[in-house]
Amino acid sequence: MARGLGSRMRTAAAGDLTVEQAAAAASGAKAMMPLAGRPFLDHVLTRLADAGLTDVCLVIGPEHAAVREYYDALRRERVQISYAVQAEPLGTADAVAAAAEFAGRDRFVVVNGDNLYPAESLRRLVAEPGLATVGFRPEGLVANANIPADRMAAFALLMVDRAGSIIDVIEKPSEQEIAALGTDRLVSMNCWLLGPRVFEACAAIERSPRGELELVDAVRWLVAAGERISLVQSTEGVWDLSSRGDVADVARALTNDKVRL
Repeated sequence: MARGLGSRMRTAAAGDLTVEQAAAAASGAKAMMPLAGRPFLDHVLTRLADAGLTDVCLVIGPEHAAVREYYDALRRERVQISYAVQAEPLGTADAVAAAAEFAGRDRFVVVNGDNLYPAESLRRLVAEPGLATVGFRPEGLVANANIPADRMAAFALLMVDRAGSIIDVIEKPSEQEIAALGTDRLVSMNCWLLGPRVFEACAAIERSPRGELELVDAVRWLVAAGERISLVQSTEGVWDLSSRGDVADVARALTNDKVRL
């Protein structure tokens, strides 16, 4: 999903950006932020390819012709790229629905275009026989990426039953909910293995209070409809490129990263 408005990236923040990075931040095109000589999305696609996910659909907006032009002109050996246009930024469930023709009747992985996921966690996700998601341990996110402990409350938490199935997703958890789950809590970084029934869910849900069609609500619809979504636990980190303040840390982490598309 690479269609987001990038509102936080447009907001001024501390940190020195290059001219090219400042231009990308001002445009809100987080996924195309130049880091270590390549757009951030190149690093994301490399991790997907390392995990065996080589048939990729980029969900972009109608104003993102430059993204299509860049990848159409790029020589690629491992990754086949398609595009789906999300006409308006109506939320993550709407972004997933835009890729319905690409996905067809297959299972498929959904990830954010502004997060760099570890290849090993992705491999374990796609090895699951049905629907699944990765639940990241907070200590792993703090120790192995750029998400500090004081930002952890901004991320959704996964509720799991004793059989290891997702029963709910708590967005914007309260301090009481975080405390109740303690160190055993699992963070959702929007990394899902879904199937074609999610498109029925995306069509059935209503807009959230902020006026968007949320993938979390589609997941809740699937759970209520009896779909089992299994959990893959991970202690690895996810690099987050949400704001200008993240750019320097992510750039340093990718200094020696090898892109292979």
